[in-house]
Amino acid sequence: MPMMPGKTALLELLKQEGVQMIFGNPGTTELPLMDALAAEHQIRYILALQEAPAMSMADGYAQASGQCAVVNLHAAPGLGNAMGMLYDAQKAGSPILVTAGQHEQRFNFTEPLLWADLPSVARPFVKWSEEVRRLQDLPRAIHRAIKTALAPPMGPVFLSLPGDILTASADLELGTPSRVALGIRGDGGAIGRAAAIIGRARNPVIVAGDAVPQGDALAELVALAEAIGAPVYDEGMASRAMFPSSHPLYRGALVRLPAAIRGMLMQHDLLVSIGADLFTLSLPGEVESMPDGMPVVHLDTDPWELAKNYPEQVSILGEPKVTLPELTKAVQTARSVAETELAATRLQHVRAEGVASLRKLHSMADAVADRHPVHPLALMQTIGRLLPEDAVVIDETVSSGTGLRRFLKSDDAQSFFGLRGGGIGWGLPAAIGVKLALPDRPVVALIGDGSAMYTIQGLWTAARENLRMVFVIINNYSYRVLKQRTNAMKGLAAQADNYVAMDLDKPRVDFVSVASGLGLTAHKASTLSDLSDLLAQALATDGPTLIDVEVDRSWKPV
Repeated sequence: MPMMPGKTALLELLKQEGVQMIFGNPGTTELPLMDALAAEHQIRYILALQEAPAMSMADGYAQASGQCAVVNLHAAPGLGNAMGMLYDAQKAGSPILVTAGQHEQRFNFTEPLLWADLPSVARPFVKWSEEVRRLQDLPRAIHRAIKTALAPPMGPVFLSLPGDILTASADLELGTPSRVALGIRGDGGAIGRAAAIIGRARNPVIVAGDAVPQGDALAELVALAEAIGAPVYDEGMASRAMFPSSHPLYRGALVRLPAAIRGMLMQHDLLVSIGADLFTLSLPGEVESMPDGMPVVHLDTDPWELAKNYPEQVSILGEPKVTLPELTKAVQTARSVAETELAATRLQHVRAEGVASLRKLHSMADAVADRHPVHPLALMQTIGRLLPEDAVVIDETVSSGTGLRRFLKSDDAQSFFGLRGGGIGWGLPAAIGVKLALPDRPVVALIGDGSAMYTIQGLWTAARENLRMVFVIINNYSYRVLKQRTNAMKGLAAQADNYVAMDLDKPRVDFVSVASGLGLTAHKASTLSDLSDLLAQALATDGPTLIDVEVDRSWKPV
C-alpha cells in the first residue's frame, strides 16, 4: 500500500462503508478532516450551526435511510452540546458513528483548552466508545465501529480522533467492511410455546415497537394481528410507524401513565409485545402498569428488553421480519377448530371497534373545527386530510399531537418518525436528516414552539441545502405539557393558578421573522383555512417553508 495520511484514509474508509454524508460543525481539532474534504467529491459535508442539530440530523438520516450515519463534533464542548440528542439517538436505536476531534496526543497530558476524556463522556449513551491512538488502528476502528452500530440491537457508537492520527502518514492496509447478518430467527421451541398460549387467548392485545419498522416487518405484524384478531398499539414513545395507521386494528400509541396502561390491559387476557418496551413511562403511579398475573409473550431483537420489568411466559430473541411468519403459522396450526372460529369472530369485532373509534375521533375534531385560535385536535385532523399518501411526518408536537397518527396516512416504515427519547429539540433537525435520506418524498415536520427553540438554527441548514420540506410550528406560547403535569400535582401552583417559567409570551417569539432571517419562506396561519392554503403552497415550493400556527392555549382538564 502507498503511504497515506490519516485524514485521507478516514474518508476512504467511510466510502468503503457506503457513507455519503458527514453531518457536523467543525472546530480547530477537525481541521485536518476539513482539509481532506476540500479534495473529496463523493462525501457531502452537511453543515449545522451547532452540534445538537448536527446530531439530530444524523439521527433522522440514519433512521430514514437504514444506513450508518456519520456525525463529526468538536472536542469536549461539541460533544457536550450534542449529548441530549445523542440520548435520543440511543433510545431510538439509530446506527450512527459519532466522531469528535481531539487534540494531538503529545499535547493532551497538559490538559489543554477543550480537552476531556471523550470516550468516557460518550460511553453511557453509545454501544462502544474508544479513542484511536495509532494511525495503524484507524481502519480496524472504523470498520469495527460501523459494524457495531448496524448490528442488532442497532445504536450509536463513538470514536475520538486525535489530530496527530489524521495528520500523520503511514503504509496502511484499509481492510474491508463486515456486517452481522440481521435475520435472527427466534428459537423454534419458544415459538411453539408462544403459539399455544396465543391460540388459547380469548382477548389478546398487541403492543408494537421499534424492532418492527427497523426490520420492515409491518406486513408480517399485520398478518399476525389479523390471524389472532387483536388490536395493535404503538409503544408509548413511538419513534416510527409500527403498524399501518389506516388499518382498522390500529389503536394509536399507549398513554405513558401506569393507570391508563393498566386499564387498557385489564380488558385483555394476553399481552403480545413485538419489539415494544414494557413500559416507558412519563410519571410514576399508584398502581403497576401490568395487571397481576397478566401473561406476556415478547419478541425482541434486544435481550435487555425481554422480561426487563415484568415476568414473561415466553421471551423470544429474534427479528420480527423472519420470526413473525413462523409464529403466525404456528398459531394457526396449533389452534383447535373452536379457537380458530373464535379468532375469526373476534377479528370482525375488533375491526368494527377500530372503525367506530376513528369515526368518533373525527367527530370530536369536527366539533372543535371552528374554534379560534385553532384547536390542536382539529389541526391534526386537517393535516392528516391534506397530506399526500407518500408524505413523511416528523412529530415533536409533545402535548398537542393527540390523534395525529390515527389521522395520518402513515402505512409504511418510513412514513412517520417520532421523539423516541423524549429529549426535546430533536424533531426540527431530524426532519432535515430524513429529507436528505428520502429526497423524493414530501417531508413535513410538526414541532411545538418550545421544542423548536432548542434547535432553531437547524432551519439554516435546510435553507443552505435548498430542501423542499415544510416545518409547521404548533404554537401555544407556552410549555403546555409542564403546566398539565404541574397542575396534576395539585400543589401550590394549582392552588394559586401560578405556573412559574412556563409561558413564552413576554415577548412572543416571531417565528416568521426568525425563519425568514435564516433563509426560509415563512408564513403565519391563524385559521385552518389559512393552513390548508399555505400547506398546499409549501408542498409545491422549491426550498423549505415554515408555517407558524397559533393554537388554543387551554390546558386544564375539562
